[in-house]
Amino acid sequence: MLDTMDYAQVYESAEADGRVISGQLGSWDISSLIMDVQARGLRVEAEMERRTGGAGPTDSGMLWIEGYPVTAPTGNSTSQDSPYLLKAEDDGYGIYRGMLRVASARAERRPRFYDLTTADGISYEKIALLHLDSLASTVVQTCAYWGNADQCTFCGIGVSLESGRTIVKKTPEMLAEVAVAAKELDGAVDATLTTGSSRGVDRGARYVAKCGQAVKEASGLPVEVQFEPPLKLDVINEVGDMGIDSVGIHVETFDPQVLARVAPAKAASGIESYFAAWERAVAVFGEGQVSTYVILGMGEDPEITIAGAKRAIDLGVYPFMVPLKPVAGSLMENWPSPSREYVEPIYRRVQAYMSMRGMDATTAKAGCARCQACSGLASLEPRKNSITPLQITDRQSFLKGNS
Repeated sequence: MLDTMDYAQVYESAEADGRVISGQLGSWDISSLIMDVQARGLRVEAEMERRTGGAGPTDSGMLWIEGYPVTAPTGNSTSQDSPYLLKAEDDGYGIYRGMLRVASARAERRPRFYDLTTADGISYEKIALLHLDSLASTVVQTCAYWGNADQCTFCGIGVSLESGRTIVKKTPEMLAEVAVAAKELDGAVDATLTTGSSRGVDRGARYVAKCGQAVKEASGLPVEVQFEPPLKLDVINEVGDMGIDSVGIHVETFDPQVLARVAPAKAASGIESYFAAWERAVAVFGEGQVSTYVILGMGEDPEITIAGAKRAIDLGVYPFMVPLKPVAGSLMENWPSPSREYVEPIYRRVQAYMSMRGMDATTAKAGCARCQACSGLASLEPRKNSITPLQITDRQSFLKGNS
């Protein structure tokens, strides 16, 4: 298989002696491209919606690459040196590497509901954001672990609040109002609500579920809520009774040594507490409606990671694997993002096991596993995994199509 640099070398050698290139030069694997763009970022010469600063997919552009949702670094030092460039075209966008157009793309513009305010003057944009087609909000923008020895090193929940881009607590009524507008004005298809952890028995699950219930009742959108394992597992049943569709209970890493380093409070609870919570959640919400974030690139052992993912899959839990995207202002802001060469073998082995067990990204009704933009997993599913191979018939048409 030829990669982009192979194409460039073939073209340059042909140009040097005037030869005409014809026929197929090979195929470009869309999965590999998405993973590489997520690792190396994207330079931008086109208007697009970007998230800057704070938690979530921060300092990232939000776009579709060959129909796949993708968040990729666009506003940090990584993207400045990226070999990939997003250009506006007559009909949509193209992603280029040098002279070569390697993929088509579609970028989002600023959502219309961002320009609205509540009756008491709070901007809708401070209440919830649109991540491509998914409405997302951190309903309580504080965490019991922030600013002390228990702080998760990858997290930026406090950065968003300090920057003034959000408010400390969103009410169910606010979120319901914004959800209706996001659906009607910008086509939101689901809602993902998360929260900072509390010291209470429920870890904040009851309040985020109450917000999710209000969003679903007002807008009809399917809703995922995310929370830490509650001290009493019956809280998970209470969340189910509120009509929530999906839940995210995020372990972050299956490697216990890494968990102790990056998330001390979670490590103190123990990885087994997550498996117990997942088992109860699957019983309440069903297989494929429970997910966990698994961040790659924090020094974890790949074999421990894959084994943990398989065990979660066997329970009916979707392991939503993402590359580390360091958040400015977090304790890991200077940590490097993992390369495509590191994440791709892990993705492929985990996805193959999911396929064998009948699990895929179409199962989840709402949430990160439904959206998939921060991961490369969905692009590996056997639906559409290659771009039409590049063909060059003559120098003029090549330059015209790729200038």
